[in-house]
Amino acid sequence: MLEVLSEGRSRALRGAYLRQGRFELVPLDDPKLPALRAEAEQGELIVYRPHRRAVVRAEDRHIKIFRPGQAIASAARCAHVDILLAAAGTFTTPKILRSSEDVIVFSTVLGPTLNDLGENDSTASEESFAWAWEKWSRSWVAQLNAPHSSAARSVLNSLPLRSAEVEAADLWRCVNRWLRHFEKVPEMSTQGSALRAAAEDVTTNLLRSAPDPLVWSHGDLHGKQIITADDRSPLGLLDFDEGAQAEAALDLANMDMRLEQHWRRNRMSSARYLTAHSQVLAVVEELHVNPDRFHAYTDALWLREALVPIPGRLAMATAVLDERARQYQATEA
Repeated sequence: MLEVLSEGRSRALRGAYLRQGRFELVPLDDPKLPALRAEAEQGELIVYRPHRRAVVRAEDRHIKIFRPGQAIASAARCAHVDILLAAAGTFTTPKILRSSEDVIVFSTVLGPTLNDLGENDSTASEESFAWAWEKWSRSWVAQLNAPHSSAARSVLNSLPLRSAEVEAADLWRCVNRWLRHFEKVPEMSTQGSALRAAAEDVTTNLLRSAPDPLVWSHGDLHGKQIITADDRSPLGLLDFDEGAQAEAALDLANMDMRLEQHWRRNRMSSARYLTAHSQVLAVVEELHVNPDRFHAYTDALWLREALVPIPGRLAMATAVLDERARQYQATEA
């Protein structure tokens, strides 16, 4: 399944299949997302995972569409996150304006994202960019160091576990799915062998060192999930569907990997990448994250990136993994 943009004056977002070499669009009458067509008429479709979920941006709200029944658990997760975030008070979250079994309507948190500030066409000054990332750094450390109330501890204990073992098992499921998909394509045999070898190395590194303590994990932390505002307002934090108990290294590795990906795709200057990257490393140090754990999770995320069926991703991600492996060997030597 793919998410695609149509060409032309009105660049509409659509879902599509690529099956046995044939490309076909998914109609907006998605049978697994029966609320999609009506809700899509309220604004602009900005996220669409066929048969799984979609997001519509309206004038003053965002509308999230799920399979029937799945919105209930997502709304509950949002309420739980409010309890977890209350102790530090460093982040604000969207409010639920309306919900049903398959739709949640959220208020909009105003302001540019960290990702927006780093784009090459951003008008943000170097000082304001550095300030925003420093504010995120301080806020994330404060959030994970904040004492938990009994209610917050109960919420944390109820979240799914995303341990290194869980991550390694899921990685292998993704790698094996990729290998099955390309097993009858001789031209991909070299890449398949390289991915299998990389998966062996990555999962071995994930499991060979002792894990850090489990904390609350956003599960999909990156610059598009963090809204910046003025000096006096807390940062906005979005999208809690992947919330879990995990090592702090998981979120920080995801933040750092997405930054590097942005830079390597020439969407961010080297100077701004280094500014943001240094703030991620500062959080790693402040939270006493084992650097080996941080590097292992970062490698795992680059391996996931290699499996994304978008032209150029496989080559870029495997090149990064090779480069990182050489750096580790040089350090150990």
